[in-house]
Amino acid sequence: MEKAFLSVEGLNKRYVADGPPVFDNVSFGISKGEFVCVIGHSGCGKTTILNVLAGLESPSGGVVIMDQREVKGPSLDRGVVFQSHALMPWFSVLGNVVFAVKSRWPDWPRDKAEEHARRFIDMVGLKGAEHKKPAELSGGMKQRVGIARAFAIEPKMLLLDEPFGALDALTRGVVQDELLKICSATRQTVFMITHDVDEAILLADKIFLMSNGPRARIAEIVVNTMPKTRTRETMHHDPQFYRIRNHLVDFLVNRSRRIQAGDGAEVRNLIAATPVVRPGLEGDDASRPQSSALA
Repeated sequence: MEKAFLSVEGLNKRYVADGPPVFDNVSFGISKGEFVCVIGHSGCGKTTILNVLAGLESPSGGVVIMDQREVKGPSLDRGVVFQSHALMPWFSVLGNVVFAVKSRWPDWPRDKAEEHARRFIDMVGLKGAEHKKPAELSGGMKQRVGIARAFAIEPKMLLLDEPFGALDALTRGVVQDELLKICSATRQTVFMITHDVDEAILLADKIFLMSNGPRARIAEIVVNTMPKTRTRETMHHDPQFYRIRNHLVDFLVNRSRRIQAGDGAEVRNLIAATPVVRPGLEGDDASRPQSSALA
């Protein structure tokens, strides 16, 4: 089996020494160039896992290996885009992206850093807005600047924490399309948290389903069997879309609660192995157990 680009083994996190962990024994692998979305109810530790991957928080146990090196702190090898745009209000669009570029390559002259930054500003569709300050931008434009800034440092992995959660539906669609175009062009590895089932189906190669906290786990890994060429306009016409969507919604509404309540069969299956399922394929809706979560 090919070695995972990102390997997470036995991760757990507790904030109170004698209290239950927020999540426990979380293990998974992500291949290079893979787009993974994580879905789960609030409180299951999704953002905490992302922060551990980013090196912004330390786990209580377990290890994270990226590109054969243990993650022990923040690094420009991992670009992060949060729910809030986190732009510096005194800098223009160009200035915000150049600041990140100069952090990565401090010896570059200003004109080279600006040329590099403009390439990613153009990629997210903000050509012509380079000299606007964040106060002059819409919410969607601010998030695009954040995405351009993250991509401009050319990270090995991109971590997205519900980056489109505060956007209206039309703006969200535009920014999703820009993200897909850039990921396709750069073969970027992405770990993204979302509460939007349709968004996960559109963007992800695999969807990790987390059980409810405390003691949350990766309960299932759902493989997106729809064609990579899917678009927002066409994917609803594919019968696979509804099989995948129904499977995800059923997990969120029913199965995640049974796992938290301690349903015997659900818990035994979860402890034995993280099942990989392909609900989009006719007749293959059953779980395929794996001896390792690094499927």
